[in-house]
Amino acid sequence: MPSPAIASETATDEEIVARVRAGDVALYEALMRRYNRRLFRVARSILRDDGEAEDVMQDAYVRAYRHLDSFAGEAKVSTWLTKIAVYEALHRLRRQSKIGELDSIMATATTSAPTPEHQAYGNELRVVLESAVDRLPDGYRSVFVLRIVEGLDVAETAAALEIGVEAVKTRLHRARALLRRDLHNRAGIEACHAFAFQGERCDRVVRKVLERIV
Repeated sequence: MPSPAIASETATDEEIVARVRAGDVALYEALMRRYNRRLFRVARSILRDDGEAEDVMQDAYVRAYRHLDSFAGEAKVSTWLTKIAVYEALHRLRRQSKIGELDSIMATATTSAPTPEHQAYGNELRVVLESAVDRLPDGYRSVFVLRIVEGLDVAETAAALEIGVEAVKTRLHRARALLRRDLHNRAGIEACHAFAFQGERCDRVVRKVLERIV
């Protein structure tokens, strides 16, 4: 049987879900690794805390696993997982009583190999971007992360956050306007590199979820 690493490259989300339902629990790892970054980003956009976001990811994956049999396939697997992560993050906010595209203003990244100085500069600017996104109002922040950082379309974002399409468009427009005030003099920031989630952090979430479901 293919390993999770191989399946993640060849199997569709629906095929993975079907095989996990049939008893191939280990293959759930492929699904987690496929969407770890997205779930981290959306959870963090709500909680603004890396550790809290990781905890939410684990809870979301465990909840999704326990309800795989009820997944009817009416939405994409990715949208379903994202919605669960959003629910878990909002629930944590309420429990803790915490509720209360980068466009032409940003230069595209150079295709040549960066110098150490450019790498350091890029890292500094990414910190500026992440801080600016963190300062966006609740609601705008999640829309911006899903639409621009994670690259979901308007309909997927609306479905994941359970808001209207027009609300997505309006919040994104206002989020961009707010970010321009902070970032119009900044260049070379790549939104796709913000809030990275890989390496040991990715492995840790996968390991902890598998410990809970296997």
